[in-house]
Amino acid sequence: MIKRLSYIVLIWMVGAVALFSQDKTNGYYFEGDEVVFEFDPRVYAKATVDGTADKLDFSDLDIYKVVVTGSFNKWSNKGWKMKRVGEYKYQLRKKITDFDDRFTWEFKFLVNNKYWAEPDPAKHNTNKVFQNNFLEEVYNLKLHTIKQSDRGKVRFFLRGFQNAEKVILAGSFNAWDEEFLHMEKADGGWELRADLPPGYYEYKFIVDGEWMHDPANSKKVRNEHNTFNSILEVTKTVTFKMDGFEEAEKVILAGSFNNWKENELRMRREGEAWILHIDLTAGKHWYKFIVDGNWMVDPANPLREKDRDGNVNSVLIVN
Repeated sequence: MIKRLSYIVLIWMVGAVALFSQDKTNGYYFEGDEVVFEFDPRVYAKATVDGTADKLDFSDLDIYKVVVTGSFNKWSNKGWKMKRVGEYKYQLRKKITDFDDRFTWEFKFLVNNKYWAEPDPAKHNTNKVFQNNFLEEVYNLKLHTIKQSDRGKVRFFLRGFQNAEKVILAGSFNAWDEEFLHMEKADGGWELRADLPPGYYEYKFIVDGEWMHDPANSKKVRNEHNTFNSILEVTKTVTFKMDGFEEAEKVILAGSFNNWKENELRMRREGEAWILHIDLTAGKHWYKFIVDGNWMVDPANPLREKDRDGNVNSVLIVN
């Protein structure tokens, strides 16, 4: 399995995007309200053919097409086509609003519909995730995003495979490291407990070297290898509160987290406020209250944004 090598990290703060200075050799940088992808074959060591061990130098390729493909476009083999802007440089500009609100995306460059760009460590620093007076490294993310613990609140379990010699857990929470998280034999299968911050994660099991998605988890997404990654969403309990409106008969919470459904999340009256506790993943969420049929932003929350249709919504950031 080819490891995914590039990462974009966006942090949403105070209703806007906090943009960080980027090393352009990472394959992307921010410019205004755009994410700019750049591909230069001179900073890549080899081109690999998916599903094989074949490698060849980029200097041997007659490049006629480069696309950006990743988790944000479901690893489409068509991807987002880049424009040639120089002798060696290909570029693609995308609005930040073209992406969803997850904190992390993974992507790679696909050349001539067939070859994956593999970086030269001496020229292409893939460890730098973002820069804001300090650098976080992928290695540190491997160690700290997921914390293995016997008392961990998240339980990974693979039923069966009792004759396997080694089972590894790998996912977006540890940069798909193939050796870091060893699962332990348990009754009826293999188990690993860990603590994870709220967020959206993709993962797989590696059973004696063979990659497989979680057969017990129906939530999955197709990856760049035309196989599946299992999906795990770790949530955090968030309290929505609206003071006043004591004469209201019904107050509903609606937002991007439930596709703006108008009757699903009914708030209850507690003392002098309307209250609702729900579990949300990390990221930016838009929401409104519906008071006796009338939509309104949260009067106590100054963080607001317009959506693409011009509607103003309250903004909640779950860290």
